[in-house]
Amino acid sequence: MASAKILVVEDEKAIAEAITYNLQREGYRTVAASDGLKAVELARREQPDLVLLDWMLPGQDGLEVCRALKQDAATRRIPVIMVTVKSSETDKVLGLELGADDYVTKPFSPRELVARVKALLRRAHAAGDAPEVVQVEALQVDRGKHLVFVKGREVEMTSKEFDLLNALLDANGRVLSREALLEKVWGYERSVEIETRTVDLHVSQLRKKLKDMADRIVTVKNIGYRFVRDE
Repeated sequence: MASAKILVVEDEKAIAEAITYNLQREGYRTVAASDGLKAVELARREQPDLVLLDWMLPGQDGLEVCRALKQDAATRRIPVIMVTVKSSETDKVLGLELGADDYVTKPFSPRELVARVKALLRRAHAAGDAPEVVQVEALQVDRGKHLVFVKGREVEMTSKEFDLLNALLDANGRVLSREALLEKVWGYERSVEIETRTVDLHVSQLRKKLKDMADRIVTVKNIGYRFVRDE
């Protein structure tokens, strides 16, 4: 995925140039937009492998752009990383509900940014190589088509929520620590400092979407989570 195309959406020229420089140095191709409307247009036309999306944009802000991308069949599968100064839990939940796959909070280091980009691209690529269909009671997960159904009704999920669900399913009832999930789902190396709260926020959103199957995801106090396959 070193030659992956990344859409950088940032209205501050110096930050946009720094992000672009560091991505290109890693071998990625980049396209850029400085406002929300242009970002949506470029995403539809260029079909990037990932979008780095600033929250605070002129005209149409990052949340509106994220919503537009996730509601469009042509762009809904493109992973989105929000780049923002907003770091409260409420802000993060709002972004996750609209389809954001990850967050980078300003100020950030180039190393952290590149690590998150690599991890998300790696997970998105791996998910596309697993055509297996998993059925657990009323839950059906089609990994090849990236679809999830509960009681026959499709459940809209971000790529990160989909990866998290599959990691829990693959554990076959074993408990996965938050650190293990960060490695399996986000692909972060142990040397990269990432808040384990990220896992909790995604689990919370995943439970909401699974509705009647939500209680299958069990919290193991002070450790992590497991998915109960059998009642």
